[in-house]
Amino acid sequence: MVWRRIRKSIEQHGRAALVSVIGVEGSAPREVGARMVVEPGAGFLGTIGGGCLEYETLALAEAALAAEAPSAAVRVWPLGPNLGQCCGGSVTILTEIFDAGDLEDIRRLAAAEQAGPFVTISRMTEHGRIVREISHAGVGGAAAGKGFIRQPFVEQFGETRTTVLLFGAGHVGRALVLALSQLPFSVRWIDSRADQFPKYAPANVITIRTDGPEREVEAAPAGAFILIMTHSHPLDYSIAAAALRRPDLGFVGLIGSATKRARFASQAAKLGIGAPQIARLICPIGLPDIKGKEPGIIAAGVVAQLLIERERANRETQATPP
Repeated sequence: MVWRRIRKSIEQHGRAALVSVIGVEGSAPREVGARMVVEPGAGFLGTIGGGCLEYETLALAEAALAAEAPSAAVRVWPLGPNLGQCCGGSVTILTEIFDAGDLEDIRRLAAAEQAGPFVTISRMTEHGRIVREISHAGVGGAAAGKGFIRQPFVEQFGETRTTVLLFGAGHVGRALVLALSQLPFSVRWIDSRADQFPKYAPANVITIRTDGPEREVEAAPAGAFILIMTHSHPLDYSIAAAALRRPDLGFVGLIGSATKRARFASQAAKLGIGAPQIARLICPIGLPDIKGKEPGIIAAGVVAQLLIERERANRETQATPP
């Protein structure tokens, strides 16, 4: 998280820089909202697209960190021969320096970021600093417009994460949790056996021991993804049936073979689950061209499948009129 990392850098090193893409014209390596947090000593988190653009902006941020007073500066970078990049467009970069005097505002923004995605109405003051006020109008359609430095402009922070309910803490479940740890998912990792969970889990994972996993399906938010890989085929089928009864859920995946899917489909039909609902079940899971059966390889294929599905769901959401 951007503001939490800035707060940590100031608390540990006294200063931090934030490099933000606030404007894009034509083709560019990253979109508006891409950011890097730069710490004294050349440590940084995030990327604005790599290459010479990133190298040059890092050098400028490091030089600004060594200056006496906190500041903000805007520069337009043409992505042509001078940078050795052939994108052909241009990007506008905002570089800000923060110190201990900014901690109150940074802690406020870090708390908002911890709670979920949010937007700010931002403006540059006559003293060359960016002032941000949190907007409560929602995040839809947030974007920086032309003239964004002389006039208030909109920034979006935080990440919209897709909820994944992962049923099963076996070898593949563990591999999936690790593979999902750096991706835009919030994972609820569910098993009836408390001793199956590792001592520590990634920050985006909540472990849940329950004897009623179907209740977790019932409580899942709309659009959640379901991954089923418990130690019991009957339990797998029960969870899958509960998930398919909810048409508002997203991806529903069951680990196993085509034979396992056929058996489930037969049982589901007897339970009154219709053919359109059964058709939503993905089994086997993963990308078909990835044949390896090791847990890490299975996890890689499944995560790629989830990312594809997430992109598709996001496109459909954006295309739907409000």
